[in-house]
Amino acid sequence: MDPIVFDWLSLIVRWIHVITGIAWIGSSFYFMWLDAHLTKPNPPRERIEGEIWMVHSGGFYLTEKRKLVPGEVPPDLHWFKWEAAFTLITGLLLLVLVYYLSAEVYLIDRTVADIGPATAIGIGVATLVVGWLIYDLLWISPLAARHESWATVLSCLLLAGAAYGLTQVFGGRGAFIHVGALIGTIMVINVWVRILPAQSAMIAATEAGREADYGRGLKAKQRSVHNNYMTLPVLFIMISNHYPMTYGHPYNWAILLALFAVGAGVRHYFNLRNRGVRNRWLIPVAAAATVALAVATAPRVDDDAIAEADDGEPVAFAQAHATIRFHCTSCHSANPTHESFDKAPNGVVFDTPADIKERAGRILARTVVTKTMPLGNETEMSDEERLLLGRWIYQGAKIDGE
Repeated sequence: MDPIVFDWLSLIVRWIHVITGIAWIGSSFYFMWLDAHLTKPNPPRERIEGEIWMVHSGGFYLTEKRKLVPGEVPPDLHWFKWEAAFTLITGLLLLVLVYYLSAEVYLIDRTVADIGPATAIGIGVATLVVGWLIYDLLWISPLAARHESWATVLSCLLLAGAAYGLTQVFGGRGAFIHVGALIGTIMVINVWVRILPAQSAMIAATEAGREADYGRGLKAKQRSVHNNYMTLPVLFIMISNHYPMTYGHPYNWAILLALFAVGAGVRHYFNLRNRGVRNRWLIPVAAAATVALAVATAPRVDDDAIAEADDGEPVAFAQAHATIRFHCTSCHSANPTHESFDKAPNGVVFDTPADIKERAGRILARTVVTKTMPLGNETEMSDEERLLLGRWIYQGAKIDGE
């Protein structure tokens, strides 16, 4: 695909993905808040379960939650479903455009697993399909009906297993995005397979003059709550590709799960608060856990190893330049030769000695410490070459004439 066409197509799809995702998550947050703040009408009114007064912009709103009278059909009933559908559709399109059409760049890391694009894409697709089936079978099983807490624990363990397993076959970035795609797929199918059919059945019953089975709605509410707790973890994955210290870490799967726990904990705090339950320790614990995670996983350069490899011999700029030119400038140049790019990613170029020296710190972080560049180690940069760059940078990143 022509790089310019690819960039515009990716931009348009990503834009729609973000817009529909915001709309969907916003409605999820709103209805969780709404259910928690409804109050019994005073005096009581038949079939009115709760109500709330709100003010927004230039007016006041009275919202009621009610049970329909058999035979009653609302003249204009608003559904919340297309936001979820288009979030999934655009998300899958992005998965294909970015990760499957450029599998060698963004999905495969041959230092992790020596697999081809077809195998990698097959694993990715199977993860989404099998992941949904396992999740759904678990939550319609007797275990979930009788022991919801145990089903929750098992779900978390299965997600942890998926995260670990994917990081053993994909590069960190590709593994993270597939965990996010799995969760997002589960969330959307929850809406269309479990939540909407229950709502449709209640509408059909009232249209037929029967009392609706609101028990089905309560079961559907369970999936809605699941979706609500998964929103913050999914949002983290959507931005994670900008932060290689997470997906590029040797224990990337553990970092991912820890941040999932933090996100779910923060969401739980607000859900409790919406119900009037004050919990003063969840936010401080989440904040402390994030700081502790950042400290514990901070990249550490082995200064002794670099010093031992140095042996007092300075690394000539020509050596560092040759390494960078071979492994980096096919992408990071004003005129990239890599088929996936028509412009240098993030505007980072290494065309001149001054360009290289200016970005020596970034080279150290991405190439020597986290080893997330080159992408997927497509050019097979060796540890010896990374060490050479580290030595050159530690010796002052001197270029010719200095």
